[in-house]
Amino acid sequence: MAVTADELGTQDIKKLLIKQAVPSSIGILFMSVNILIDTIFVGQWIGSLAIAAVTVVLPITFLISSLGMAIGVGGGSVLSRALGANHKEKALHTFGNQIMMTFLLASVFVLFGLFFSDEMLMLFGAKGAIMEPAKEFFIPIIISVPFLALCMMGNNVIRAEGKAKFAMVAMIIPAFINILLDIIFIKYLNLGMFGAALATAISYFTCFLFVFWFFYFKSELQLKARHFKFNIPIVKEITELSFVTFSRQGVVSILAIILNHTLYTYGGEHSVAIYGIISRMLMFALFPILGITQGFLPIAGFNYGAGNYERVKESVLLSIKYAAFLATVIFVVILIFAKPIVAIFTTDPLVITQTPEALRWVFAASPIIAVQLIGAAYFQAAGKAKKALLLTLSKQGFFLIPLVLILPNFLGIFGVWIAFPIADILSTLLTGYFLKKEMNTKLIQTNDGIL
Repeated sequence: MAVTADELGTQDIKKLLIKQAVPSSIGILFMSVNILIDTIFVGQWIGSLAIAAVTVVLPITFLISSLGMAIGVGGGSVLSRALGANHKEKALHTFGNQIMMTFLLASVFVLFGLFFSDEMLMLFGAKGAIMEPAKEFFIPIIISVPFLALCMMGNNVIRAEGKAKFAMVAMIIPAFINILLDIIFIKYLNLGMFGAALATAISYFTCFLFVFWFFYFKSELQLKARHFKFNIPIVKEITELSFVTFSRQGVVSILAIILNHTLYTYGGEHSVAIYGIISRMLMFALFPILGITQGFLPIAGFNYGAGNYERVKESVLLSIKYAAFLATVIFVVILIFAKPIVAIFTTDPLVITQTPEALRWVFAASPIIAVQLIGAAYFQAAGKAKKALLLTLSKQGFFLIPLVLILPNFLGIFGVWIAFPIADILSTLLTGYFLKKEMNTKLIQTNDGIL
């Protein structure tokens, strides 16, 4: 059974978190498996250089499509609080404005990407032999990005409605389509990088079709033409909160540029391929923690909007507890099985030899990241854009980028890998400070609301 908007404020938090987090986790799992298998197929059937090419291209497409994710998460916070406060008309205007903002902004960025494709690829690290397969992969993908952006936006709105199972299905369908088409286009039709890109592009479109079907037939948010007209106060509120998520992805893209150039400088194409494998594992292995974070957002946002501050506090603590346990299990698995995991991706002996140690270092601080992820998500769900922005950017922007720029000068390629756990520790300490202060001073129930 899908959760209705009203149940976000009444059901037991444990049951509610499970209902929201499990489908979100499964959806992210399938999306991660999709990217993981895509990388395995490319690595096994085309070569390790193809993994490096994908590693260069995906940050560009994710940067553009993250406009949809940002507008979805930011608008989802506005929408959840509006539903919690029983302001249905504001919720409808919010959703209509989200659609318009996502389509217009994504289209502009895609046109820019098409006109300046070579420059963008070089900026993101397409050096030497990486450039040719990267360009072959880039063009079909970039054309399909508006559909991906609308899917990402719509998926967050579906979760904000409490319909996590439909959001899960929206992520599962394109995963199956992409894997099936990868086998056909790469293995049997021998279309190489173009085939991999074409399979991914078609999968984005199928996701869009499902999201469109959901909102037309199943959603509580039945839009009228007037809801698409830009409402300046709502657009401003969406933008302030969306800026948090988009800034994070922007910083992730800057990090990708710095990482790809640094890795190429200190280790050549092979090091870029090694990070390509590690980045896929980061997304795949952390899927349950990301699922809990996504499941937590509508619960916290709705109850914050409704003034149920004890329920907000309970949801924060439970989410951290569950996510920390799962992150610890993941760390142990990576520690033990790093080498056989890497061997799945490629037959390149150099990559197989060097990747396991790097993988273990990148995951070294993963047991503590729950505090950072849930803490930053809380401030976003509560509509506190400045603190959400600060904490969301803390790992990549304030700590990881400077460390990646500094440490390799002294430690070589090892400096890149050790930068990850150091950044995790520092960002967790920062988030933990602000979250503890918030819970001890702000999330206290009084007759007048929040102190």
